[in-house]
Amino acid sequence: MIEKIDFAALEAGDAAARLALERGVLETGFLRIVNAPIGAADVREVLEAYRSFFKLPKEQKDAVNMARTGSNRGWGAGGSEQVDPMSNPDYKEVFDCGFELDADDPLRAAGLLVYGENRWPGTPANFAPVIKDYYAQAIALCRRLLRHIAQVVGRDAGYFDDKFTRPMALLRGNFYPERPDWAGAKDFGIAAHSDYGCLTLLTGDGTPGLEVKGTDGTWHGVDVLPGEFVINFGEMLEMWSGGKVKATLHRVVGSGQERISIPMFFNPNHDTDVSAAGQPPITAGAYLTRRYDETYLHLQARDA
Repeated sequence: MIEKIDFAALEAGDAAARLALERGVLETGFLRIVNAPIGAADVREVLEAYRSFFKLPKEQKDAVNMARTGSNRGWGAGGSEQVDPMSNPDYKEVFDCGFELDADDPLRAAGLLVYGENRWPGTPANFAPVIKDYYAQAIALCRRLLRHIAQVVGRDAGYFDDKFTRPMALLRGNFYPERPDWAGAKDFGIAAHSDYGCLTLLTGDGTPGLEVKGTDGTWHGVDVLPGEFVINFGEMLEMWSGGKVKATLHRVVGSGQERISIPMFFNPNHDTDVSAAGQPPITAGAYLTRRYDETYLHLQARDA
């Protein structure tokens, strides 16, 4: 059900690649990219950095616990998120980092949580440089993808360019432990949800786990190999495009194997109006802040 697209062919203007992109954007809400400028070796290095961090003792990871920051930066312990209020908190750990403003950027003084300060662990020693390098590569790839998506929805290729100069781009390492024996029908690695923002660029270690809800109402497994990328679209882009782009439900049930996935949640500048034509304006920052507050348990505790 998920289109596989050769990215180099898409960039070269291949008609079949463009048609596959249109089906993925407008019909299924998911697609797979191969032959991208980020290679399998690059992804494996990032996977190993995350794996080394997640294997640290809890006391060391707790030094960068996002529950201390008031934003989604740093480590999130198991059960720190709940994407579906009808299910139990998600059975996974995460590590989040985001866009770093320049030292002289006036937005620094605004104290916006969507541009919160990153928190880097001291161990492993190469963690921050490896993750920062991948973050930059992922942003570059997302920007190139958006130029093609803009054309699919009837815009000029450059339509999104000035709306993603300070992207609220959140890179996450997800660690899904083995599914425990006590897990029941309401326990998930991450429960069924559609993403909140615009575009999600996902790679992983190849371990099965991701499931996508098809148009027939059944769940379909999707493997994510290092160096391949699954792309899906969020509620914000669906709204912004007037419903043209499809945001699709997906989940991770979990299995007898550990799993690491790496999503980049690529979202526009905080002050971008993401309302559909003719609808009341809403900024990307306001929309994401509301959705984060509904998901992160430590942010709900802050407001209680």
